[in-house]
Amino acid sequence: MVLYRRNFLPGGTYFFTVTHFDRRSNLLIENVDALRNAFRATRRQRPFEIDAIVILPDHLHVVMTLPSDDADFAGRWRRIKGHFSSALLREGVEIARHSNGELALWQRRYWEHTIRDEADFARHIDYAHFNPVKHGYVRRVRDWPHSSFHRYVRSGMLAEDWAGEVGESGGAFGERA
Repeated sequence: MVLYRRNFLPGGTYFFTVTHFDRRSNLLIENVDALRNAFRATRRQRPFEIDAIVILPDHLHVVMTLPSDDADFAGRWRRIKGHFSSALLREGVEIARHSNGELALWQRRYWEHTIRDEADFARHIDYAHFNPVKHGYVRRVRDWPHSSFHRYVRSGMLAEDWAGEVGESGGAFGERA
């Protein structure tokens, strides 16, 4: 069995990729309000900052900063996933189950990266915001509705035409060649 090593840093900033169990699903954007409510409920219970977020049909990317005395991002993800799963069940959404009866909604693991410095922070925010273009959902970042990109534009931190249109940037924004 592989040993997963996580870097638990109180007050740390992290980039996460969290994935739906069925990669062909549109469940996350079809239930985006329930997902937003799961984040809100979790933040009330266990505060954290959302520095950037993008919600795609089958996965999401989040840049999250924890309070200075807290390193428990895993507990927050358990709560977010749990709140979302419970909301869907209450709404009567059919969710497949594993052979052991456990919900087959989320992949068990998630990708976590500890943000190292300002350049790393900016690179991961850019990656999250550009992801809908990378996956071919839209031609321009501004056209994807489920993204903190719009908050960045409203605050003046990014221009509405940031990253241009697909074809201009080459589609590999934020990734090493």
